[in-house]
Amino acid sequence: MNFNENEYMPRLVDNTLKNYLRVFGAVSVEGPKWCGKTWSSSKFANSVIYLDDKETFEKASLNFDLVLNEKAPELIDEWIKIPEIWDKVRRKCDENSKKGKYILTCSTKLMDNMNQRIFHSGAGRIARLKMYPMSLFESNISTKEASLTDMYNGTQKSKSVKVPSLEEIATLIVRGGWPNNLTVDKKLISLIPTSYLESILSKDINDDKKRDRNKMMMVLRSLARNETTIVSNQTLLKDINDFSTSNDTLESRRTLSDYLDVLKRLYIIEDQEAYSINYRSPSRVGKSVKRHFTDPSLACAVLNLNVDKLMNDLNMFGLMFEALVERDLRIYIEYLGGKLYHFRDNVSGLEVDAIIEFPDGEYGAIEIKLGNNKEKEARDTLLKFSENMKKKPKFMAIITGNSTYVVKDEKTGIYTLPITALKP
Repeated sequence: MNFNENEYMPRLVDNTLKNYLRVFGAVSVEGPKWCGKTWSSSKFANSVIYLDDKETFEKASLNFDLVLNEKAPELIDEWIKIPEIWDKVRRKCDENSKKGKYILTCSTKLMDNMNQRIFHSGAGRIARLKMYPMSLFESNISTKEASLTDMYNGTQKSKSVKVPSLEEIATLIVRGGWPNNLTVDKKLISLIPTSYLESILSKDINDDKKRDRNKMMMVLRSLARNETTIVSNQTLLKDINDFSTSNDTLESRRTLSDYLDVLKRLYIIEDQEAYSINYRSPSRVGKSVKRHFTDPSLACAVLNLNVDKLMNDLNMFGLMFEALVERDLRIYIEYLGGKLYHFRDNVSGLEVDAIIEFPDGEYGAIEIKLGNNKEKEARDTLLKFSENMKKKPKFMAIITGNSTYVVKDEKTGIYTLPITALKP
């Protein structure tokens, strides 16, 4: 790959990767296929080897020193094809104190059987850096007039902003954050997410064991129907079997857990964990995760949803919009060193869509609504949540699809803003 600075769209992980290379001997950049890992890593690499190249693979298989001798930082793309190279890189990092020797990229987490082929975690030598599809900020869709950092600091200014139409928001959801899909004609934007799923089903779901393609598709469909919801494995299993033929049913929760684990290792799905700190009635707080595809375009591809279908099904549109917002919130808060959660009181049913926790332990509470006609409902939820917290949120906000302003309510202190104005 010949890196061209003029064609590169900066990513939020760039600065983190740059800093990690100053501290660690190597950095492992991990995340879903096609999210830009190799392209971003190439920006910082002085040499590159591709292990999906047959000749390079054969050389590495004979002797790692035949490929681990290029100018540092040396990018080793898809290193997982020869897992033992991880330990070799770790040993190379131990040879001297020089930093930034290697950048490794891959699109899958270590598989279960890799414990027999990789003997060291790489802790202290190889830093891990998670990458996601592009946020609206990174793809230059966001107008960048509202900031999580400014809301945290209490310095966010009120202003009028321009927002896209609901049809344009639906297009952003179906298109997704795939770098190669940003300039594709609107009529063709579903092809890349659909192709992504086909690639996963055709090859990647099978590692040390063979898995049934049709059953995996049933799992994906159930996950897509339950996108952004708190749903147990038992509920997923029932949903799958209610919608499947007798040949496609899953026999047990153990089988479902295996299929879900594969999807997590391939970075197809993400869990949004529950926030349980500081609540006055901790025994009532739900611990279940909220389910997400790593990008809402994948859920749309699974269910064969296009822009017109979303526009004609506002309930599904709302769920996919929430997924879009929470994708971006995850990217932004992890860039800031924090973490994304959700909240649910199992007794009262009170839910808050997103809790973003900052590195210092402070947090923000966020409700997500496709239309600004739901602002009062969202505001009441946030106020009720705050009343029950021992430690109050640093700020609260309502993120919508069509608010034409960034504003802080004088009475409640709650911000309202469109997702297309947000940045870290």
